[in-house]
Amino acid sequence: MMTTADYIALAFFACVWAGYSWLLKGRTFFGRTSLTHAMTERRRDWIYNSLRRDLKMIDTQIMAGLQNGTAFFASTSIFAIGSCFALLGATEKVDAVFADLPFVFHSGHAAFEMKVGGLAALFGYAFFKFGWSYRLFNYCTILFGAIPMMRDTESDVIAAERAAERVIRMNVIAGSHFNEGLRAIFLSIGYLGWFINPYVFMLTTAIVIFVLTRRQFFSEARLAIMDAGPPSNLHLSALRRDMPSNDGNDLTGRL
Repeated sequence: MMTTADYIALAFFACVWAGYSWLLKGRTFFGRTSLTHAMTERRRDWIYNSLRRDLKMIDTQIMAGLQNGTAFFASTSIFAIGSCFALLGATEKVDAVFADLPFVFHSGHAAFEMKVGGLAALFGYAFFKFGWSYRLFNYCTILFGAIPMMRDTESDVIAAERAAERVIRMNVIAGSHFNEGLRAIFLSIGYLGWFINPYVFMLTTAIVIFVLTRRQFFSEARLAIMDAGPPSNLHLSALRRDMPSNDGNDLTGRL
């Protein structure tokens, strides 16, 4: 049967997940813009840049890459769900394995099946997020096809910008659903700690959240896309070398 520690660990898992999702909905944390929000601005730059060229093969390749990545994770989620159902049919073998492992609190068949069911629910949630994201990226491709050519853009700038904003909004929403599905996949790694004991479950969940927070707000990937002055070995007179970061962070010596 489930113990009090199991319920506490499960509540901790849900609260930490909700808290991290809430944190990413804000624009800053400790005065730092998240990687997700910074990439939203780069999506906007990309779409508006496409208005200045008639040949959009590069853009369609980017769209295809986004769709293919989403489809890959959707397929992976389906395989993971199937693996969970296969695990339910091997309960006796799992009992034999757990009996020989130290520090494993095995609460019986019912508790084990509930844990596997929760893991399958996580992968099911991820699949629906990835599936919807794939559909939205498909819609985004259609909206992108409605962006006018350069000569039409020059004749009606307002209409062109409206078309670009529709693409941007759809792309951002699709990316948001993809990120939520990927977050569920990451947290499923922390969830695996529950099969050892509830204390390990809370520890692995905290570690996963710590790693995700670091990557969002304190990683080299985030610094790579923030606005900063050009490197010292870049000789373009049109660029100002004293351009500050729009994030308020000193990047001197990091680029």
